[in-house]
Parts: sequence; C-alpha cells; structure tokens
Amino acid sequence: MIKSPKYRFGPLLLVILASLIFQLAAPDTDWARLVTIILQSATLLLALSVSGTRREVVYLARLLVGVAILGTAGVLVGTGELGPAAAKSVSLALAALAPVAIVLGLVRHVREERAVTIPTMFGVLCIYLLIGMLFSFLFSAIEHIGGTPFFTKPNSEDQSDFLYFSFTTITTTGYGDLVAASNLGRSVAILEALTGQIYLVTVVAVIVGNLRPRRRIGSDT
Repeated sequence: MIKSPKYRFGPLLLVILASLIFQLAAPDTDWARLVTIILQSATLLLALSVSGTRREVVYLARLLVGVAILGTAGVLVGTGELGPAAAKSVSLALAALAPVAIVLGLVRHVREERAVTIPTMFGVLCIYLLIGMLFSFLFSAIEHIGGTPFFTKPNSEDQSDFLYFSFTTITTTGYGDLVAASNLGRSVAILEALTGQIYLVTVVAVIVGNLRPRRRIGSDT
C-alpha cells in the first residue's frame, strides 16, 4: 500500500530549522528580510500541504504568498530598500498562519490513525518552533511600529537578537543579557514564557506519553 504524502511533518521540521539557522546567521539587511519572507512562505505552503488542507485553500494561499513575495521584491527593487516594519509585518502574518494549519492537520491525523505516532510528534515540535519564531517577529514589529528600542541594551535590533531573545524566553532560560524595555514588551515576553511552558507540560507531555505505533485495522487489542 502506497503511503499518503500527507502528515509528513519531518521535512517541514527541517525547513523550519533551516529558516531559523538563516535568520540567526544572516545580517539584518533588506535582501535578508526578503529571503526570510520567502522561507516563511515556503514553510506556510509546505505546512498546508502536509496537513491535508483542502486544495482550494492551498491554491488561495499560493496566490497570496505569490503576491506577498512579488510585492516585497518589487518594493525592494523599485525603491532600493525594504522597510523593516513592512517586512516584519509580512513575516509575522506568514508565521501566524502555519501553526494553525499544522494543528488542524494533527487533529485529522490522530483521528485517521487512531493513535499518536512519530509524525504527530514531529508536527508538535514544528508548532513549538513556529511559536518561538512568531514571537520573535512580534517583538521586532513592536519595536519598528512603536518607534522605540525594544531592548534596554543599545544596538540590539537585529532579527537574530529578537530570535535569540524569543527562544531564551520560551524555554525560560533567561540569560539576562537582553531585557525588554517597555511594559508592553515585558508583557508579551511573559505571555510567550507561559505559552511555552504550558505547551511543554501539556501538549508535548501528552504526545510523548501516548506515543505508539500505528494500529492496524483488524489487529488484536
């Protein structure tokens, strides 16, 4: 029996990791922001595909992603620059949609398999990484839209700084080298920390605790 291409969350996890590595390593330039939008677009489209989303929704997403990429590329080529606020807003929107698609896909996957499997675990990990990435774009958007530095430490406005701060927050590592300066920033950071810990002790714990091979129809229970 040929295995369905749906629910292959392993490749999606690799794409998300590649996007994270690029954002951490690349300088915060206009072209790097464009590449980040392209990577986020690829992540969203792959998330929709492996989650078994309806074709109509996938086609619509492709259209919207194409408009977003062509629009930002056109702005960059036409004006010679891509504003951080606009780029972060587009990346934020793309990063927010992917976890929703994965959640719906995981629900369908568990219902079809009638068990929690390895692909389920990969999907849950994808959501966790995307939450961390989502908050990094949110922190950056707060700074660029608000017009004031997000961190108390000067010259810490690169995307790599926001990504580093986001994942030290969601994991409650808290090195203390980067600290949110405003009440809004601190509130969002606390929200991320609570979200990350609740997610780990509930969703991830339940998934790992119930992990088992796929149950074959007609097999003994």
